[in-house]
Amino acid sequence: MGSATMTKAGGKTGWQKIARRVRVPLGFVVAAVFLVFARPSWHTLALSLLLVLPGLWLRGYAAGYVKKNAELTRTGPYAHTRNPLYLGSVWIAAGFAVAAGRWWLVVLLIGMFLAIYVPTILSEENFLRGEFAGFEEYCRKVPRLWWRWSAARFDGVDASGGRFSAERYRYHREYNASMGAVAIYAALTLRMILWH
Repeated sequence: MGSATMTKAGGKTGWQKIARRVRVPLGFVVAAVFLVFARPSWHTLALSLLLVLPGLWLRGYAAGYVKKNAELTRTGPYAHTRNPLYLGSVWIAAGFAVAAGRWWLVVLLIGMFLAIYVPTILSEENFLRGEFAGFEEYCRKVPRLWWRWSAARFDGVDASGGRFSAERYRYHREYNASMGAVAIYAALTLRMILWH
C-alpha cells in the first residue's frame, strides 16, 4: 500500500473512510438477512461451534493484550497474527455461515468481509505505520490474517507487557461478542423450531 493511493485527509482512501463508517450498521443488515434466510439444523449448529468458540476465544484473548492507539502490541496473540480480533471475527462469521446451512450466505459473509474489513485493516496499518517505528519489522515477521505457529520475537519487547489483562478485556467490552453469539444461536434455534 503506497502513500500515493492515500488521500490527504487522514491518510485514507474514500472507500476506506466509508468502510470504517458502515461496517457496524452493515453488520446488522447482514445479520437480519442471515436470520431470515438461514435454515439451521441441530447438525449445522453443532458443527458451527468448531469455528465460533475458537473465534470468540481468540477475540477475548486479543482484547486482553491490546492497548489501542497507545502501543504497538506484539505479545500474546499479536506475536502470531497482526489482526487477531479480525481473524477471530472471520472464524465466528464462518461458523455462523455453517450454522445457517446455506452456501450463498457463506458467499455473502465473505463478500462483506472483503469489502469492509480489508480496507479497514489497510487503513489501520497506514495509521500504525505512521505512529510506531517498529511496525515495518512487525509486518515482516507476523502475517496480516494468517496464524504463525511460533510466536515472533522482537528486540526490545517488554516481557512484562505480555500478560493477559482481564481489566483490558472488560475495558474493550469484548464480552459483548459472546453475548451476541448466544443471541444469534438463540435466534437460529428459534428459527429452526418455527421453520420445522
